[in-house]
Amino acid sequence: MIYSQDFHKVEDLVALFNQEFADCNTCLQAGAEEPFYQAAVEGKPAIIYSTYDYFASALHECAHWCIAGEKRRQLDDYGYWYAADGRTAQQQQEFFQVEQKPQALEWAFALAANLPFRLSLDNLNNPTGDAETFREQVYASLTDYFELGFPTRALRMIQMLCRYYRQGQPIQIPDISSCSI
Repeated sequence: MIYSQDFHKVEDLVALFNQEFADCNTCLQAGAEEPFYQAAVEGKPAIIYSTYDYFASALHECAHWCIAGEKRRQLDDYGYWYAADGRTAQQQQEFFQVEQKPQALEWAFALAANLPFRLSLDNLNNPTGDAETFREQVYASLTDYFELGFPTRALRMIQMLCRYYRQGQPIQIPDISSCSI
């Protein structure tokens, strides 16, 4: 199966996530202008906001949540910096370091959802940095996850996606060429 807007609806992903992770005091919500993680406060659950109705944005934001440790999940946006589009070469390298593992998980999630994966350089107005090297680093992280194991929440997410989008069929390490830039 390839991507289909009729089959890959962000609303379905939101419902699946919110059911699967009801025990984690965290909700996924699509439709934001910008992605954002709002930490839980005063008895209200944490909220993972993804951009508009973009399925890939929701997968990516879930990847960040799956990696974040307990202390990071107590901070809005996990306490990370974010420099908007137009980053300097140094800022782009920092972006690559921070994004390597989340994008590797997003790739695994895309595989589980039967979607093609596209690497995000997230710096469209000032493309700097070595995209091919970044792709190789993300791929190395992905193969490490397959060989050494996925974080607990990420494995639950993969299993959930496989049940819904692959009729339970497992995923395998893809070829690096399956990732477009």
